[in-house]
Amino acid sequence: MVATPQPQPTINDPVSSPVTSPALPKAGATCKLTAREVNFFYGQFQALHSISLDIPANKVTAFIGPSGCGKSTFLRTMNRMNETLRNTRVEGELKLDGEDLLGMDVTDVRRRVGMVFQKSNPFPKTIFDNVAYGLRVNGIKKNSVVAEAVERSLAHAALWTEVKDKLNKPAAALSGGQQQRLCIARALAVEPEVLLLDEPCSALDPIATLKIEDITTIVIVTHNMQQAARLADFTGFFLMGKLIEMNDTKKIFQNPGKKETEDYVTGRFG
Repeated sequence: MVATPQPQPTINDPVSSPVTSPALPKAGATCKLTAREVNFFYGQFQALHSISLDIPANKVTAFIGPSGCGKSTFLRTMNRMNETLRNTRVEGELKLDGEDLLGMDVTDVRRRVGMVFQKSNPFPKTIFDNVAYGLRVNGIKKNSVVAEAVERSLAHAALWTEVKDKLNKPAAALSGGQQQRLCIARALAVEPEVLLLDEPCSALDPIATLKIEDITTIVIVTHNMQQAARLADFTGFFLMGKLIEMNDTKKIFQNPGKKETEDYVTGRFG
């Protein structure tokens, strides 16, 4: 199961220039993930420029911005998924509960920081076996423990009532939205400390009503600004590989501090 977290650092006051300094959502909040001066390269192309921010624990944080702005690239750096790509390089500092995330065993990182991709990818297995997969890989064999975790995870993903009578049916038979919620349940089953969601579309809306942020920290990348405004506690705006601004979601959408942010959220560009 999830390793016992180390003592957590504390977020300080917001700063005036998020592009060059840490974007800090709220004084006194508990910080789960931190980034300091993170740069990322695909070969010679620099996709991320000096990203510094803090992700508060047990909150929903959203990243918004136009296509190609770097928000999904940064999301993938937080569980080191970019390392699966050839000829890439990351610079800077990433920490999980104060520990060096870039220096951890990558298997441990991905157990503690789960990710659900934009395109649903259920395994060619039953609904039950999809959710149970990570538990079994981590050595949990007792049927009653696995069954309890499967039910709990499907409930957190707002899917249990829809599938409880067909757990032995193929996952491929589910609708697209159900498949994405199944992938969220599969990620939640191993009790990640952080859940990264890349373009969860409408799948996150029913899940948000169950307050899964009470059990984990959630970071979403979305093009849907209405979704970000409705669900996120904090929002960061990315543009051309830079973090332009990060703050309380209400402030980002109603009183942004940067003109670029205002232009984007009001539809003047992007």
